[in-house]
Amino acid sequence: MAERKRVTKATQRSAERAAGNVSGGFTEEERAAMRERAHELKAAARRGPRAGKADGESDVLAKIAEMPQPDRAMAERLHAIVKASAPDLAPRTWYGMPAYAKDGDVVCFFQSAQKFKSRYATFGFSDKARLDDGAMWPTSFALKELTAAEEKKIGALVKRAVS
Repeated sequence: MAERKRVTKATQRSAERAAGNVSGGFTEEERAAMRERAHELKAAARRGPRAGKADGESDVLAKIAEMPQPDRAMAERLHAIVKASAPDLAPRTWYGMPAYAKDGDVVCFFQSAQKFKSRYATFGFSDKARLDDGAMWPTSFALKELTAAEEKKIGALVKRAVS
């Protein structure tokens, strides 16, 4: 009779990780986003409190340039919409995504579909955005494409978020 190999829990977990089947753990994309956030915090500390909008904008534009199409085109258009709708928001990166902050707090962000291997991109708002509408309201929106109608809605939401 062939000798059976004992499978320990540690061996089983290692095999699951290798296969990408870890339940309750972070995905590789989530770990990459956390590494990017740590890098952003270190860069902000090096720049100091005098870092301006230009530093953040160059970081955002670099992240947008890394995106594949059609997310890059959407991100470029959203960047222009946010700047036109709320010029006081400071562009910055947040978990490796283009984001826009007021007084240091992220108000809105763009997440490309590719970032977490999703079927759509997302434009979202943090709890700092003033979008409250009764007891329940949306805080993120799926984007497959940007038409003039969506651009108008997003512009209005961004204006409302910072009011």
